[in-house]
Amino acid sequence: MITSLSNPKVQRVRALQANAKDRREEQAFIIEGVRLAEEALNSNWPAELVLYTEELSERGRAITETFRMRGKEIESVSSKVMRSISDTETPQGILVLLHRQELILATSLDFVLIPDGVRDPGNLGSMLRTAAAAGVQAVFLPPGTVDAYSPKVVRAAMGAHFRLPILEISWQEVKTRLVTDSLDIYLAAMEGGIRYDQADLRHPLALIIGGEASGASPDAERLVGARLRIPMPGGSESLNAAAAAAIILFEIVRQRGSQL
Repeated sequence: MITSLSNPKVQRVRALQANAKDRREEQAFIIEGVRLAEEALNSNWPAELVLYTEELSERGRAITETFRMRGKEIESVSSKVMRSISDTETPQGILVLLHRQELILATSLDFVLIPDGVRDPGNLGSMLRTAAAAGVQAVFLPPGTVDAYSPKVVRAAMGAHFRLPILEISWQEVKTRLVTDSLDIYLAAMEGGIRYDQADLRHPLALIIGGEASGASPDAERLVGARLRIPMPGGSESLNAAAAAAIILFEIVRQRGSQL
């Protein structure tokens, strides 16, 4: 059992939990909890290291044993060590170090989400979870958006990373991909534009959701073909970015019902 906080494996996990730079350099990230560990296992996601505590549930132990049978490195750690490396207040007793991998993109894209300058990890994670549920084919993350592999994003996304292609690319690359697939580009806007439920959203498109604080960036504005407005009769100035994304994404699903 690992009991020392200075153990190299423990220090490496702590660095990956804390620093986006380390995650990018290693192309690795951390997941916590039985459910996410199970999803990673079922998705055959490339895992390197599994850390667990003796208090782990029976379901968690079964997951750990399956990782062991697949040749992954398994280490028992003390509760103190798990608390020190966990990003949650009440760790479930299992943590897995995963390597990033690119999921295969559809040959021709017709449903893309672009979070633009979304800095709140919970918001981005919720958007990824919603996008996966709505059948979005890819999420493009331009500069200025929070790291999609940070612990809070991964936790809020609830396994979306294992099902949804997530590409961190420049605005020029975004433009190139959208032009290649002839996608119409919509921006969720607070004012002006078309009511989201009155627009024809059945054709190939990309939806841009601006950040919580400053809205869409100039780079995003230069790409936009049309704006979508969500009416708010209650008088609020704006919606949470994740909520706005959910409303519009599932309006697209509704309109395309016969195709999905």
